[in-house]
Amino acid sequence: MSSAELTHQATVARTERLPVLMEDIEAAARAISGQIKHTPTTVSKTLSKIAGATLALKFENLQFTAAFKERGALNKLLALTEEERKNGVIAMSAGNHAQGVAYHAARLGIPATIVMPEGTPMVKVEHTAAHGARVIVHGEKLEDAAKRAHEIAAEEALYFLHPFDDPVVIAGQGTIAIEMLADQPEIDTLVIPIGGGGLISGMAIAAKAINPDIRIVGVQSALFPSMHAAVEGYEPEFGIDSLAEGIAVKYPGKLTQEIVGAVVDDIILVDEVALEHAVSMLVNVEKTVAEGAGAAGLAAVLSHPEKFHGRHIGLVVCGGNIDPRLLAAILLRDLMREGRLVRLRIRIRDLPGQLVKVAQTIANAGGNIMDIEHHRIFTDLPAKGTYVDIEVETRDRDHLNALTAEVAAAGFRVQILHAADQTLPPK
Repeated sequence: MSSAELTHQATVARTERLPVLMEDIEAAARAISGQIKHTPTTVSKTLSKIAGATLALKFENLQFTAAFKERGALNKLLALTEEERKNGVIAMSAGNHAQGVAYHAARLGIPATIVMPEGTPMVKVEHTAAHGARVIVHGEKLEDAAKRAHEIAAEEALYFLHPFDDPVVIAGQGTIAIEMLADQPEIDTLVIPIGGGGLISGMAIAAKAINPDIRIVGVQSALFPSMHAAVEGYEPEFGIDSLAEGIAVKYPGKLTQEIVGAVVDDIILVDEVALEHAVSMLVNVEKTVAEGAGAAGLAAVLSHPEKFHGRHIGLVVCGGNIDPRLLAAILLRDLMREGRLVRLRIRIRDLPGQLVKVAQTIANAGGNIMDIEHHRIFTDLPAKGTYVDIEVETRDRDHLNALTAEVAAAGFRVQILHAADQTLPPK
């Protein structure tokens, strides 16, 4: 027997001993059919060219609540007893699980209470309440919200619906892999975000059952490497906040940790710059809005091209619930890092016509002035000296360099205050 065949058999044996089986996921697919959108999985020609691999994106941000969490939440709600439905359910969530529970509980006539931590983006709080759930904002951290949710569950006899560490929820999330591999059977690698681990657990089990040789790669925020630390056996250090708040989980599930350890081939950590860049790329290339967690898979591929070159990769855009102001800031920051938006500090003489000359020089060089701040008082320059901070839009980094050279050639001292950041993934 060849080594490939032995590996194949070992994979099958591992999946047969897990707490969630392929038949559970297939049953979930039948249960939620017609109540969940079968979202498209399409190959992005542009992103594939950039990455040096074939990238097939599944747009779970097109679900009604703009996130994959509906699948597991609905599967669990459908599995409740009549008494549990009558009493109602409670969940703790930073947003997407909350919306999935609230929306489908309302559809099924089940009272729902959601406890959300104080740092939850307002768009997620508002949408959850709009679905008819009772929303309680409590605690600085997700763990605080979870503790309060358990207390309320005991006080009011509500069923606690866990966001990831539940086999029925995991089975619901696994239906994504069934759809992806049916639509794009050539996929040989799945790159999946990890928070608590419910999504990757369900998808990995389903994918390995369909194709035991498929490669499963998890992605976590470098600021919240909880599952990576659990699998690798080290004590993690956590950041204060991450753009990918949907996967900023300090304690992975017990069930999910067992599953990830058995069937996930690798876990990659991505930094905040990579996450911001991936969000921007999805907007600019695919014209789709993704939250930080939803862009994590693309961030991993663009940050580590050597791991994925030439492969046929499936990415899950798992959520699109992002605050509009935050999205605007991300897009502008990405323009700055690419050298397409820059702030220049230019020293001029405090004489009539100097500012006009600077502006004309920039215009002649093809720059578009977005904003000007003129400083006369709060400066250490001589009394007859002043400077201006000018925000300029350029075409790219080369254009930026040419523009600053022309400003200097016109006799002005120019300093770049904010411009291209070389830590961006290569294009």
